[in-house]
Amino acid sequence: MNPLKRLFKQTFIYGLATVLPRVLSFFLLPLYTSVFENAAGYGQYINIYAWIAIFNVFLAYGMETAFFRFYHKQDDKKSVISTSLISLLCSSLLFLILALVVKENLANITNINVDYIKFTTYILVLDALVIIPFALLRAQEKPMKYALLKTINVAINLGFNVFFLLMLPGLAQQGPEGFMAGIYHEGWEIQYIFISNIIASGITLLLLLPTYFRTSYSFDFSIWKGMLKYAGPVMVAGVAFTINEVFDKILLTELLHPNVAEAEVGKYGACYKLALFMTLFGTAFRMGVEPFFFSHANSEKPQKTYAQITNYFVILGSLILLTVIVFVEPLGKLLIRNATYWEALRVVPIILLASFCLGIYHNLSVWYKVTDQTKFGAYISSIGALITLIVNLAFIDKIGYMASALATLAAYGSMMLMSYYFGRKYYPVPYNMRKIVFYMSVSLTFSALAFYVFNRSLIAGGLLLLLFLMLVYKMEGDKLKTIFLQRES
Repeated sequence: MNPLKRLFKQTFIYGLATVLPRVLSFFLLPLYTSVFENAAGYGQYINIYAWIAIFNVFLAYGMETAFFRFYHKQDDKKSVISTSLISLLCSSLLFLILALVVKENLANITNINVDYIKFTTYILVLDALVIIPFALLRAQEKPMKYALLKTINVAINLGFNVFFLLMLPGLAQQGPEGFMAGIYHEGWEIQYIFISNIIASGITLLLLLPTYFRTSYSFDFSIWKGMLKYAGPVMVAGVAFTINEVFDKILLTELLHPNVAEAEVGKYGACYKLALFMTLFGTAFRMGVEPFFFSHANSEKPQKTYAQITNYFVILGSLILLTVIVFVEPLGKLLIRNATYWEALRVVPIILLASFCLGIYHNLSVWYKVTDQTKFGAYISSIGALITLIVNLAFIDKIGYMASALATLAAYGSMMLMSYYFGRKYYPVPYNMRKIVFYMSVSLTFSALAFYVFNRSLIAGGLLLLLFLMLVYKMEGDKLKTIFLQRES
């Protein structure tokens, strides 16, 4: 099969694995913004899950990417699997014990209610224990099983959220002396969100336990040492990425006036999720392309294939950017039923463009991953995190959450440019920069016209979107037909 066709097929399946669960979880956005009517409660939820995202990176400590590299690099793949599982199992159990012992200290550091620390600890440990089993499915190119398990996870999470937040209050009122009344606690919205997450993560781990049981355990210290050396910079990069992605919510909570901080975080966090369409595309593409990069690193002239992949990523990303901006207002009102949140819709184009830049960065980052120079990933993402912190600290008190949106764009845009610059020096890839800049420029111009000049008019925006589609078909139609319609040998 044409390698690009296989890549797009796997990316489509990984996209389903990412998009379908997120589409299911998208139903949680109108649910949460209805349950948290004044936005402050939703802001508290956003702040807690921002900290969970940061700790997730520390508990993974770059082992997922290291696993891919060593799984394709080492002849003894069983030792790589066994060593990775033992490493993450031990570190997760150690974290579980320490976190429960020092939960008061963690509560003081994170400004999270100490009663919630136990819930967040269980979520973090359960998620860490499925990292290698899920990575193994990707490495063995089993995207359908991966997609099914991810979908089951979020379907369970969604189901229990609906039960606890929508159904349980009514059931408890119908039978005040019954079982439902006994498990219902008024004001437990956040606790019920945690419990739903724990149930979903626990069932997912149970479904992936065969990976643990089928493994013949042996610990190869030399492999583990090499993996840690490779993973260290990846972890630093991951922490920096997470700072770019979620730390703005934490800073908003800390720097805005206490009377409005949680409400502003709630509005920003809700509208930020509308950029999820671009994030989903970038994540799906990365999950399909990362194993592809490693498996083709030793093929003949892999740089040419890498360049083609990035070209198509930019084309699709440009289309998604324009599409979401054209339909941002109806999407926002459909998914966020509470008008209190709508004022933050103005951040969506900025966050969308930032997510687009991040997706391009992930494609450009192939050079330091296949050449084992992951330290550059750490350097670049650390600079991005520094930009995030500086812009937020300098401007939050002046322009509020708009500072956070602009900081995200500045960070991801800078990272994209830095990766391109260093990649040309250490691992030249023949990107078609003329085409990349052309598609991005047209998409950005049409997006600005649709959002700012035509004031989100669906008719004007729809015509611009149609014109962009015609342009893509005119320039890329024959090449896309060659990739997707040629017969498999």
